[in-house]
Amino acid sequence: MPGLYIGSTSGYSGKNTITAGLGLAFRQAGLNIGYMKPVGAVPLETEAGLGDEDAIFVRDALGLADDPAHTPTAMTPVVVTHDFKNDAFEGRLAGAADGGLLRDIEAAYKDLAAGRDLMLVAGSGSMYSGKYSGVDAISVVRKLGIRALVIDRFEKEPSYDLLLVLKEQLGESLAGVVLNNVPPASLEDITGHLAPFLEARGIPVLGVLPRDPLMGSITVGDLAQRLGGKVISAHHKTDRVVSQFLIGTMQVENFMLHFRKKKNAAVIVGGDRADVQLVALEGDCPCLVLTGNLYPNDVILTRSEVLETSIIIVREDTFTVAKKMENLLTRHKMRDAVKVRQGADLVARHLRLDVLRRELGI
Repeated sequence: MPGLYIGSTSGYSGKNTITAGLGLAFRQAGLNIGYMKPVGAVPLETEAGLGDEDAIFVRDALGLADDPAHTPTAMTPVVVTHDFKNDAFEGRLAGAADGGLLRDIEAAYKDLAAGRDLMLVAGSGSMYSGKYSGVDAISVVRKLGIRALVIDRFEKEPSYDLLLVLKEQLGESLAGVVLNNVPPASLEDITGHLAPFLEARGIPVLGVLPRDPLMGSITVGDLAQRLGGKVISAHHKTDRVVSQFLIGTMQVENFMLHFRKKKNAAVIVGGDRADVQLVALEGDCPCLVLTGNLYPNDVILTRSEVLETSIIIVREDTFTVAKKMENLLTRHKMRDAVKVRQGADLVARHLRLDVLRRELGI
């Protein structure tokens, strides 16, 4: 029974998105899919036992929530908690030195794989995460005897050296790579130069996914929660999407010039800058983030309700909030149905599913 490990060269590379997209595509093709995430880094205590938050979300997105085999503990036999790390560092972690944790993963894999056409095995962090406890991706792939799909998220440039190293380490176990989040300006260079280079060295490029603003977005409600802020108006519009942000510290004329170029941009501004706040509201920004724990005046508050634009109040200064926003939009995990559908569409349109099926023999 074939299995596919979905890993990446770094964290926050799109593993959940692509795993869910692949699972939905294969299910639509009539395959009986099983799923697990052997090592969980986001612990979540449930009524059915300790599991991983990401694994539970992807399981539900794949329509496996009612499958009795896919319990949180069964899907994620190794959950990394604070105590887990301390025990590993101090030599007290049972199974780390003698391969016991890998045997636990293998046993869980075999149970979940029974009767399936394909098992999807999701990674955590990078292909080397978990090395300190013997449960890194290289070790898991070898132990389970499955193939690996490696995602490389475009940052400043692709991680081509690391992909070549992974080919050396995984050998024939490497089914291929997916180059994710490629900006429009780099698409031609990637498809015309890097992809053929990798293919010539025995690394199948199974997809080049263009950068999609929606996949790097967050809802106003999630944004307020993650910033530790409070929504004070237009509470019914917290499902609006934020895909970028603009800092409103400049003069109004300059702000208006930049604001017109930004779509779905939250505006981070001091609570005392009513001039910038009003321009942002009239320009239909998804939300205002007012810093310094300063509340707006009554005119701004009334206009926000009329224009149905939420206002979030946060305690930190503008610079601190802007840094938080940057991290959130880069690392925000897939957590809603809209992103699941969008991710599935990206996979269907840009991944060479026929080549992957041939590699897996399904």
